[in-house]
Amino acid sequence: MSRKILIYGATGGIGSATARNLKTTGCNLHLVARDGQRLAQLADELGAGYTAGDVNDTGLFTRVEHDIGDTLDGLVYAIGTINLRSLKDLDEQDFEQDFRLNALGAALAVKTALPALKKSTNGASVVLYSSVAAHQGFTFHSSMSMAKCAVEGLVLALAAELAPRVRVNAIAPSLTDTPLAGALLKNEQTAAAISKLHALQRIGTPGDIASLTGFLLSDDASWITGQVMKVDGGRSTLRARG
Repeated sequence: MSRKILIYGATGGIGSATARNLKTTGCNLHLVARDGQRLAQLADELGAGYTAGDVNDTGLFTRVEHDIGDTLDGLVYAIGTINLRSLKDLDEQDFEQDFRLNALGAALAVKTALPALKKSTNGASVVLYSSVAAHQGFTFHSSMSMAKCAVEGLVLALAAELAPRVRVNAIAPSLTDTPLAGALLKNEQTAAAISKLHALQRIGTPGDIASLTGFLLSDDASWITGQVMKVDGGRSTLRARG
């Protein structure tokens, strides 16, 4: 039987790569994103259902709950921020917004989908996204790092609370070549310098993350929960040769 997967942030780099990857495995998709036009185009391409809206509007989660139906086999929350500024240049609103989009939104997405996830007969799975910045200290990352560490705490708590019916895991990438990272990677020299910080000497691609996401949602990962898996070219654990 086809697995039904809900993807938040479906038009983003990782979200869209994940959606296309899952479609090739025969999954039935429901997509969520704030850009209604792009979302409709992607949904048409993949034969998916969709709900347009911004996760800053908490009413969105109730609409998604209504739209997905009674049963759900997986949830992917591929919404994040890259807000890199010094502490003195960050205000309360910056911290609140990064927390809301990365962590609170993920919690609300899982909460509203939980009744449908618990009805899965395939073994339901949730995948969230952290960052290498939750494991290694980087200048100008205080707001982002704090929000992503909250995501990892959420993964551990939910994995314990929802076992054995629902598995919950996270992926912690290093910098990935997505539209969200475009401002950092548009300069070729900067992109090359960042690549050299990784032992594998390249920037990550959305496909790198989508592949592991698909695995964590599948039956092949049926004994994996409460884990944060690093897909970061070795950045968090290895010293690059430079």
